[in-house]
Amino acid sequence: MKLQLATRIVCGVTVVECNGRIILGDESSVLRQFVRDQLRDHHQLVLDLGNVTYIDSSGLGVLVGLWSSAKKSGGEIKLANLSPEMNDMLQLTKLVTVFQIFERVEDAAATYNPAAGRSTPVEWEG
Repeated sequence: MKLQLATRIVCGVTVVECNGRIILGDESSVLRQFVRDQLRDHHQLVLDLGNVTYIDSSGLGVLVGLWSSAKKSGGEIKLANLSPEMNDMLQLTKLVTVFQIFERVEDAAATYNPAAGRSTPVEWEG
């Protein structure tokens, strides 16, 4: 399945939903450009990887490159909703020491907003 990307807002944070494969070629290029475009306007992102069916070493390299680009620009990227296979791959490659990883998108997004869960959503959205 070709990679499809979409965004949504959770806890006032932009979430990039990834559906399909993240592999060498168009998929990696599309993800790289899409996330870089998002980083221009939003310095705090969550990548929802729950519907990623496969990732190769090139795809992992893109994730690391995006994380590095975000850091250099004063931003941050967190990962959420990983499949057991993707979680195993990040463990094996030691990328769990690079990325903050969360089971749920909502948990990752809430870490960017200290008011989340302690006030009404209207106060911390936007």
